[in-house]
Amino acid sequence: MRLIRGWFAIPLWQRVVGGLLLGVAIGLFWPEAAGAIRLVGELFVRLIKMLVVPVVLVTIAAGIATLGDPRRLGPIGGRTVGLFALTTLIAVSIGMATGLLLRPGLAMPLAGVVSHPLGPPVPPAEQLLAIVPLNIFDALVRGDMLAIIFVAVLLGSGSVLAGEAGKPVVALLHGLSTVLLHIVRAVMEVTPFGVLALIAQAVAANGAAVFVHVGWLALGVVLASLIQMLVVHAALIGLVARLPVVRFFRGIVDALVVAFSTASSSATLPVALRVAQDNLGVSRGVASTVLPLGASIGKDGTAMYVGLLGQFALQALGIVPDATMLVTMLLTGALAAFGTAPIPSASLFMLAAMLSAVGVGAEQTALVVGLVLPFDRLLDMTRTVPSASANLAVAMLVARSEGELDTARFRGPVVE
Repeated sequence: MRLIRGWFAIPLWQRVVGGLLLGVAIGLFWPEAAGAIRLVGELFVRLIKMLVVPVVLVTIAAGIATLGDPRRLGPIGGRTVGLFALTTLIAVSIGMATGLLLRPGLAMPLAGVVSHPLGPPVPPAEQLLAIVPLNIFDALVRGDMLAIIFVAVLLGSGSVLAGEAGKPVVALLHGLSTVLLHIVRAVMEVTPFGVLALIAQAVAANGAAVFVHVGWLALGVVLASLIQMLVVHAALIGLVARLPVVRFFRGIVDALVVAFSTASSSATLPVALRVAQDNLGVSRGVASTVLPLGASIGKDGTAMYVGLLGQFALQALGIVPDATMLVTMLLTGALAAFGTAPIPSASLFMLAAMLSAVGVGAEQTALVVGLVLPFDRLLDMTRTVPSASANLAVAMLVARSEGELDTARFRGPVVE
């Protein structure tokens, strides 16, 4: 029992890194053992496949049901959601563009994986029609991700529109979402062993060169985060709100530091509320409405990362995306980011939704997840920073538009 308690007392990311190092050692010095532990890697893959459909369906439906609550979506709430939708869509496109430019997954060797055939191209009109499933249950069984997202949007919206009669369904969605989050946390405990097995197989087949491009992926995350903040968020403050950009970033430094250190938008919320009122001049009413909502749906960093990692995965699998695939990934990534659960590495589950929408199987996605997951903690810390910046930028814009911004306080000295 003491050994078990000691194991769980170690932070998960440290256990994952330990599994990675052991997997590398096995792959390099005892490659024949990689085949013996293959079953563990396959179990990890099956657990991911098992969770993707229910996580996407329930979390997106529950998120929309929450956003659609009339008590939360007044004029301020509606404007807030619209701004977050805009910044999220831009973040996905920036992540995808960064991936296409840097090509971090090019020639990335994955164990036994060659160019992944997607079959004959489907005309855009047919893809559009396929979003509406003929049979909801068939779409769930087949893992048709675009159809599942469409059903999730309808389910969440219908639950709200039903009013009093829909409240039990909304409560059920939130209950299922909570249950799924606990299941995901339990499955994540298998991650160190799954990573060990997958990495051992990858290294045994390809050598340590399998890690060469992970550094390029990390560089892409940093570059895309800076572009999202210094171009998109700065443009919102400087061109739309017509306020000094440098003063905005000086005022939110405390929140960005907490976001980086905790890798959590929720943990950053108390500091964000303080700097929004004390340093940015946002009224208490606007800050207390926009920032908690932003902690749930303001996922610029996640959206950017899913877009970048999607291109990384396609490149690693030898897939050259066409225009239709890129548009599909853009829209799927934005919707998936809105529904991302507030747990570490949840974006990797949403990656499966994006890739599934363009025909990539869960097995191939799991290989990419197994490679990236050991490094995801540091990447998660980095991508939480643009999410925190987006939340405060949107709060500024909403306060400005509502006449709830104290410009004298904003232009005054920063409160430490």
